[in-house]
Amino acid sequence: MLNKIKVIGFDADDTLWENEPYYRETEDKFCELLKEYLPKDKINQELFDTEIKNLELYGYGIKAFTLSLVETAIRISNAKVPASTIKTIIELGKDQLKKPNLLLDGVSDVLEALKGNYRLIVATKGDLLDQEKKLKKSE
Repeated sequence: MLNKIKVIGFDADDTLWENEPYYRETEDKFCELLKEYLPKDKINQELFDTEIKNLELYGYGIKAFTLSLVETAIRISNAKVPASTIKTIIELGKDQLKKPNLLLDGVSDVLEALKGNYRLIVATKGDLLDQEKKLKKSE
């Protein structure tokens, strides 16, 4: 049965490289920016609700996450959030797009061991442009 396998697919984020901690770091900064409106746990819940609601429209990825940050900020502040804070939120998203693309321990060894015997593919729900950039940075 195993000798019939020709292709092995890998999810990208948090399978091949570090990703989730960057989102948590950005969330923490976001909550700090908006602490005058709600406590951190409430902001996180509002953000989560926004992300879930927007998932069908925006999909996955940092850009979708950033749009949800902006939308959440506007909503929880009753549209009183200053433009300077919106600008900072957008910068948080841009900073996250620039984060290093660190392969998880052992990934290089596994890919090296498999590459001659199988076709290796990446299957991801993330934003195509963002994922392509991550792949290029991983080479």
